[in-house]
Amino acid sequence: MRPADQVQAWIADDPDAGDAGELRELVERAGGTGDDRAAAAALAELSDRFAGTLQFGTAGLRGRLGAGPNRMNRAVVIRAAAGLMGYLKERIDQRPAVVIGFDARHRSREFATDTADVVAGAGGRALVFPGPVPTPMLAFAVRHLGAEAGVMVTASHNPPQDNGYKVYLGGRATPPEGAGVQIVPPADAQIAAQIAAVESVSGVRRTAADVAAAGGAITQLTDEVQAAYIERAWQRAPEGPRELRIVLTPMHGVGGELAKKVLARAGFTDVTVVGEQAEPDPDFPTVAFPNPEEPGALDLAIATARRVGADLIIANDPDADRCSIAVPRPGSGRHDAPPETQWRQLTGDEVGALLGEQAASAAAGSPDAVLASSIVSSRLLGKIAAAHGARHQVTLTGFKWIARVPGLVFGYEEAIGYCVDPHGVRDKDGITAALHAATLAAGLKATGRTVPDALDEIARRYGLHATAPLSVRVDDLAQIPAAMAQLRGTPPATLAGSEVVEVRDLADGYAGLPPTEGLAYLTAGDDRVIVRPSGTEPKLKCYLEVVRPVGDDDDLAAVRAGAADRLARLSQDIGAAAGLS
Repeated sequence: MRPADQVQAWIADDPDAGDAGELRELVERAGGTGDDRAAAAALAELSDRFAGTLQFGTAGLRGRLGAGPNRMNRAVVIRAAAGLMGYLKERIDQRPAVVIGFDARHRSREFATDTADVVAGAGGRALVFPGPVPTPMLAFAVRHLGAEAGVMVTASHNPPQDNGYKVYLGGRATPPEGAGVQIVPPADAQIAAQIAAVESVSGVRRTAADVAAAGGAITQLTDEVQAAYIERAWQRAPEGPRELRIVLTPMHGVGGELAKKVLARAGFTDVTVVGEQAEPDPDFPTVAFPNPEEPGALDLAIATARRVGADLIIANDPDADRCSIAVPRPGSGRHDAPPETQWRQLTGDEVGALLGEQAASAAAGSPDAVLASSIVSSRLLGKIAAAHGARHQVTLTGFKWIARVPGLVFGYEEAIGYCVDPHGVRDKDGITAALHAATLAAGLKATGRTVPDALDEIARRYGLHATAPLSVRVDDLAQIPAAMAQLRGTPPATLAGSEVVEVRDLADGYAGLPPTEGLAYLTAGDDRVIVRPSGTEPKLKCYLEVVRPVGDDDDLAAVRAGAADRLARLSQDIGAAAGLS
C-alpha cells in the first residue's frame, strides 16, 4: 500500500474523530504550498507517525500520545485489547476475567474504557476500577480476584506527553509463579502477533448488543479491593515504634491518598503531603520530569520537610510503583542549613540494602527464602542474603523477571523499585515499600540512631558498595546502537586506571540469564560497569559500582569520598569509550 493510501486507510478506520481530524490536518499541511518549511515539518511528522507500529513487548506499549500507528491513541489501544483477548481465548475455554486500571494521565480513562468494551465484546469479563489507581493496586487485584489478566493504562514516570499500556497475566492464563506478574517472552510476541492480525478497529465488536450476544460483561469494582490491599499492607509491615514525622509527595500522581491510608492504618499519622504536588495532574507542572530520581524533583518536598521538621521524605512516582526516600544529614542543623546540604536522597541501591537487610533478618532461618535483584543492581544484596542464610538470585532488569523468582521474600532493582510482599503484589510497589522504609526509620529513631547510621553499619559489615548511574538522554535514537557498537568494537582496556579483566556481552547470555542487550565490565579493582539501552526511554544507561573493604578503625567518610571520586572517574571513562562524553 502506498504511504498516502496507508494514511487515508488509517483515518477511515480511526474510531476517534479528534485523532482522525489531527491526521487530516497534518495531511493538509504536508500538501500545502504556502509555507515550504511548515509543509516539510508536517510531512516529517506524518512519516514518523507511520514509520511503523508502536511495538508491543514485555513492557506492553509505551509512547507519545497522538494519532497514527506509531503513537498512543484509541485505535492502537483497541487493537492491543483485541490482541490480548485473542491470546486469552486461545488458551481459556471459559470467559476470561481482565482487571483494568488507569492512572490520571491524559486519555488514560478513555483507553481503559475502550479496553473494557473490547474485553466484554469478545465475551470476557471486564473488571474495571471506577477511578484512577496506582499500578500496585492493579497488580494486587489480578491475584486477589483470580483474574486471567490485568491491564494498567499508565506511562509511569515518563513525560506528560506519553502514555502506556502494561499487561499482567494470572489465573488460568499462566503458571502460579507468573500470576500477577507482567508478561515475559513468549507471551509478548504471541500477543503482538494477535494484535497484528487485527485488520480493522471497526471489526472489533464493542457495542452493547455485541457484548450481550457474546456473553461478556463490564463490572465496576468496589472499594473492597482497596480495603483488602490496605489490610494486607499494614498487617505485614514490621512491628515497632511509629513515632515519625513524614513528608510525602505523590509527584502529581495517583498514589497520595492510598499511601496516606496505608501509613495511617499502620500507625503513622504524622504525615504531611507536599501541597503543590498532592493532586493528580497529567501535566506535572512543578517538575521537569515526574521521576523522583531526576535532579530537582524533591525540591518542594525538601522545602516542606524543612518547614515541618520532618524525619523522613517519601516520594512516589506518578503511578506509585516506585519509591524514593530522603533523610536529614547528621549534624546538618536541620532547620537552618541550605537544602542541598540538609537532606540526603538515598540511592536505589542504598534503599535496596536497607530493605533487604530488614527482609533477610525477618526470614532468617528459612532455607527456602530468596532475595532477588536485577543484574544492574548492586552486588551487596547477595552478601546480605548469604549472611542471613538466605539465597540470592540475579535476574534480568525489570520486575517481570524479579517477581517470578520462586521463594521470593524480597526483590529490588536500582531504579527505586522494591517488592516487599511478593505474595500480595508480584511487582514493584512504592506504597508498601514506603511503609517498610517508615518502620525502619522509626525503629532507628527510637534507639537514637539514624538511617545514615544504618547504612554505615551495613558498610562496615559487608564492605562499602558505592553505586551511581550515568544516563545519557538522546534526541536521535540511532545514537544508542552506535554507542553499543563502538563499545563492542573497541572495548575499554582500563576503567578509572584499573585493568578491565572481564568483558561480558549480555546478548550472549550471562550467569545463566537469557540473552539481553548490554555489556558488563569488571576491573582488577573489583569495579563493575554495565551498559544497556533503557527499555522505556530514549537513554543509554550505565550502572557503576565501586566496592571497598572497611576496617573497624577506618574513617568511613574518607572511604566514601574515595569511592565517590572513583565513581566519577568510571563515569568519565565509560562515557568516553561509548563516544557520548
